Amino acid sequence: MRLRNIPRAESTVQAHRTVIRRPEDQKGCWRQVFQNRSPIYIEIGMGKGSFLLNMAKQHPDINFIGIERYTSVLLRAVEKYDTEEFQDLQNVRFVCMDARNVADVFAEGEVSRIYLNFSDPWPKARHAKRRLTSTEFLERYEKILCEKGTLEFKTDNTELFNFSLEQIREAGWTLLAFTYDLHHNEAMNRGNVMTEYEEKFSGRGNPINKLIAEKRNF
Repeated sequence: MRLRNIPRAESTVQAHRTVIRRPEDQKGCWRQVFQNRSPIYIEIGMGKGSFLLNMAKQHPDINFIGIERYTSVLLRAVEKYDTEEFQDLQNVRFVCMDARNVADVFAEGEVSRIYLNFSDPWPKARHAKRRLTSTEFLERYEKILCEKGTLEFKTDNTELFNFSLEQIREAGWTLLAFTYDLHHNEAMNRGNVMTEYEEKFSGRGNPINKLIAEKRNF
């Protein structure tokens, strides 16, 4: 997908009070950033931020960090944060970075949960390693998740979902739950917060896939 360049995106994002400009400097110190001892949940590839902000609003006892690679996309999240509904949230921070570098930004065991929502499917086989649920990325997540830390993944792309299930097993993680039709699975849909894409795709009648997995423990 080609992203539209927004000239003001870089300056607006870098100046926003919720955006951490040198996230690698906070490695091992994220609870000091939030000034509390609450668990840290991160969303990788958060898009326009609807899911993250609504989760933060519903769960004030959890710290949420949204990671997005492109400032033109992150701009929409900080603008949404500035609306009356979300501007008082103290448990939200944003980071503009490539997901491949998460282990450079978070210390071992610093993160309790990772959310991946409607990630780029990278459909060509030669790009499989770029998928955020590949074993290469799962290895990165293992380094930052705490003991019994979990990953939650949602997508409408069934081919990507099946690939992800295989990768979870290959990496030795524990698959705690999964469904090919989230909105008709009462247990897994309880408390579900929808993303912008989820609303769009489910509105078209597309079933939503979801899995929850726990990192392998040595």
